[in-house]
Amino acid sequence: MSKWQEKTKRPVLPVYMAALVWPIMALLVPIYTLGGLVLTAAVSAGAYFAGTKLCPTRVVRTYVPYATGSEDVDAMLNGIAANLDALHKLNEAIPDPQLSRAMDRMEKAGRSIAAVVEKTPDKARSVDRFARYYLPEVVKLMGTYAALEQNGVRGENAAQIEAELRRNAETTATAFENQLDALYSAEAMDISTDIEVLDSILKSQNLAK
Repeated sequence: MSKWQEKTKRPVLPVYMAALVWPIMALLVPIYTLGGLVLTAAVSAGAYFAGTKLCPTRVVRTYVPYATGSEDVDAMLNGIAANLDALHKLNEAIPDPQLSRAMDRMEKAGRSIAAVVEKTPDKARSVDRFARYYLPEVVKLMGTYAALEQNGVRGENAAQIEAELRRNAETTATAFENQLDALYSAEAMDISTDIEVLDSILKSQNLAK
């Protein structure tokens, strides 16, 4: 669940002011004597106190999108959210209605997957491949398609990429939805078969190593 975190930020000016006192006092009094040492320490403490008045301690509030109690799960959820945001922007840039509808389904399923994992972090392991491989690859593929459209690239290879993406977008969206269903049903599901076509597209078009 998202929340606000508060952190205390201490200023460095008081420390600098206190430290600066020592070389200055060394020019004015013999700080190697007990009296000089005590006087210098007192002036340094006074400088530090004055610095805290000039620059008081501040409390900084930071919004944390995910706070499940696990740094790894939070990092995964942040990665999913970033990729889904990128997918949403790409969807806005792609004019193809059929492909756009499929991308809407992908995003909706992805947001729901993130919500389930946020609520039950123990399920994060079951969506690891989705989060770390499949979703980023889909974003990469759609980015390639969007670039082809925006740059007006034409040719046999470009046409093949576009045709394969259109043809398999529905399958990919269904795979995302199946992953979501697997979370609710608590059944292990391997979506690699459903969207293995993504690998073939990437490799055949030299879009992945």
